[in-house]
Amino acid sequence: MTQRIVVKFGTSVLTGGARHLDRPRLVEFVRQLSDLHSRGHDIIVCTSGAVAAGRAHLGFPKLAPTIVNKQLFAAVGQTRLMLQWERIFDIYGIRVGQILLTRADTENRRRYLNARDTLSALLENRIVPVVNENDAVATEEIKVGDNDNLSALVATLVSADLLLILTDQAGLFTADPRTDPSAELIPEVHHFDDLQGIHAGDSVTGLGVGGMSTKIAAANTARHAGIDVVIAAGAEPNVILRVAQGESVGTRFPALESRIESRKRWILAGPKPAGRIVIDAGAVRALCRRGRSLLPAGITAVEGRFQRGDTVIIVDAERHELARGLTAYNSDDLARIAGCHSHEIEDRLGYTYGDEAIHRNNLVLLTE
Repeated sequence: MTQRIVVKFGTSVLTGGARHLDRPRLVEFVRQLSDLHSRGHDIIVCTSGAVAAGRAHLGFPKLAPTIVNKQLFAAVGQTRLMLQWERIFDIYGIRVGQILLTRADTENRRRYLNARDTLSALLENRIVPVVNENDAVATEEIKVGDNDNLSALVATLVSADLLLILTDQAGLFTADPRTDPSAELIPEVHHFDDLQGIHAGDSVTGLGVGGMSTKIAAANTARHAGIDVVIAAGAEPNVILRVAQGESVGTRFPALESRIESRKRWILAGPKPAGRIVIDAGAVRALCRRGRSLLPAGITAVEGRFQRGDTVIIVDAERHELARGLTAYNSDDLARIAGCHSHEIEDRLGYTYGDEAIHRNNLVLLTE
């Protein structure tokens, strides 16, 4: 079974504890990723290392540790970091695309949808997204804060099956293994209450922003979105392949529920529906009996004002509520394409967000 896998690489993993990117390490990681990619898996890289790459490229200048100087290093290093990923993936004939994000891109609904659509388009065309926080322009107010939490947000954006967080530690331990020889690896975490009193310290090298505590927070975010999470050592042989194959490596945080169930809960319990879509008898049969998506051709009326991504109610001609879903188009656009075939959408609007008014995965039926 193919999977959608997000792999987060910490700075210490990419440098091997040194002050510059370790190219042989990157080659080894890409070898494993290309193996999965060739088997049909969707791969998303969430990478740290821009600041370290920039500092190394400039000859490790002794600048004050200010946000502006960090942004300077990030601006220089981001191109160097991306160039490394691009060149190494090119060895295996795999194309990559760069995505730079800030918290504002995930908190603003329209920007969230745009980021999601860009990532989806890359994956649909078998291009590997390489994601990093936009440190060159991010301020403290709009920063995600660390790439562990960024990776969890990205995994949620793309509805990933697995988030693998690679670090300089073997996983989560009962105590700090660097100072306590009795510390034991925790192979699996089902309840976060079990982690009370567990040590979650900083990165061993001190090169990155996140320690184990940020990785635990990221794991908690992702598993609530229906995503399995594994924290493991980047230095472990074939770690990416082994985790993808289900082998017990590092610490696993099983998903609390399926991705579809998680989305359905959000649709039903989330924001109040912003409008209604009236559909014809053919669309009713397609949705309720055949499990299909809602296409514009089946829409007879659009009621209320709503934006793309809002929750709307779907009703039949007698105004019986049939379902709720997240609309791919705003109310004005839906009114313009109501009743038309999917291939006519771009002609009417000048652009398209896809054939479906509401995709089946973003729809919850309320009838038996």
